Order: sequence, then C-alpha cells, then structure tokens
Amino acid sequence: MRCYARPIMEKTITLIALGALACTAAPGSAQDRIDTVMRGQYACELPGNAAGAVAVPQPDMDFRIKSASRYSGNGGEGIYLFRGGTLQFTTGPRKGERYRQVRDGFMRKLDADGKESRLRCIRMAR
Repeated sequence: MRCYARPIMEKTITLIALGALACTAAPGSAQDRIDTVMRGQYACELPGNAAGAVAVPQPDMDFRIKSASRYSGNGGEGIYLFRGGTLQFTTGPRKGERYRQVRDGFMRKLDADGKESRLRCIRMAR
C-alpha cells in the first residue's frame, strides 16, 4: 500500500511559504501607490547666483495641475501619473518629463538618468 501524504504535505508547505512571501512583499509595493499632486500653478526656475538674481524664471516650463490626473502647460493639456513621489507627464505637451516631489508644492525635474536637475518648480497659487 502506498502513502500519498508526503507529496501532499510538501505541496501544502510550498503553498504556505509562497503565501507568506506574497504577504511580506505587499508593504514594499505600498511605497509606489498612485497618488495626486496638489492642484495649482507651478512656476519653474533655475537657481541664480550670488552676483545676480536669486532665481531665473523659466516660464516655458511652468505647468498647472488642474485635477487629480490632469495638467496643462506649453499651450496644451495632458494626463499625469504620481507614484512613489515621482510625477510623470504621460500624455500632452510635456509627455515623458519626470519630477521628484521634494515636499508638498516643491518639485525638481529629473534628467534622463533619473537624477535631479537644477530646475525647480514651486506651487504659486491654486
């Protein structure tokens, strides 16, 4: 007579282990939850220097967050995604541009390598 309890036990243990692994992976993915950016007009600028202006406005880079997923800028409108502290314009005139939120109302543009550039955007008004 054959006993089939051992293969069934091994499968059960494997399933329990996989379930535990899935549960421990969940908190890490929570860092990348989809969120929204504070609505309002964001004025962009480059830092100035000690001999001149504190900041050099870059009006062509300004944008407005209109709703939970819509923005306007450069004469057009589009959709954005905000996940894990990174704002990415997914459609419209700024498609592909990414910014890191430093704090509420303050963003830094990311270059192609994902490093912060000198351009900063500050929420000016609602």
